[in-house]
Amino acid sequence: MAGTTKVAVVLGIALVFLQVSCAVSGRPTVAQGGKFEPRQNVPATMTVNGFQQGEPGGGPASCDGQFHSDDEFIVSLSSEWYAGGARCGKYIRIADYANLHITAKVVDECAGCDGEVGASIHIWNNFRLDTSVGQADIKWSDVPDDV
Repeated sequence: MAGTTKVAVVLGIALVFLQVSCAVSGRPTVAQGGKFEPRQNVPATMTVNGFQQGEPGGGPASCDGQFHSDDEFIVSLSSEWYAGGARCGKYIRIADYANLHITAKVVDECAGCDGEVGASIHIWNNFRLDTSVGQADIKWSDVPDDV
C-alpha cells in the first residue's frame, strides 16, 4: 500500500511544494543508485535453472542479456529479491540443509517465481543434490562487496 502526502511550504515570497511518498510493504525496497537492503539467512526454495542457449523456457539472462554456462556458480532470483536488477552481478551465499555454503553470482530474474533461487546444475552437483528432485530448501545471504 502506498501513500503520498503533499506539503506546501511558504518561504518568503516563494511557494515550495514538497511531495513525500511512503510505501508500506513486506518487500525490500531498492534505494536510489541501485542499492538494496542486505539480506541474511533468507529461507528459500532452490530450483534447477538452465542458463545455456536452447534450454527449454530459457532466454538470455536479465542482467547482461547473455546466455551462461551451466558449469558456473550462477543463480536467478525471484523478482522480490532481484530488486529491480540491484543484485545483478552481486554474489549471494547459499547454505543447504547441512549448512554447507556455495557462493554464486546473480545473473537473472525469475519473474513470476516467489521465494525461489534458480540455481545452475553446477551448484546442484556441488551440493551433491539430485537435480531430478527439482527443488531443495536452502537459506541465502548477500555477500558484502568488500569481501
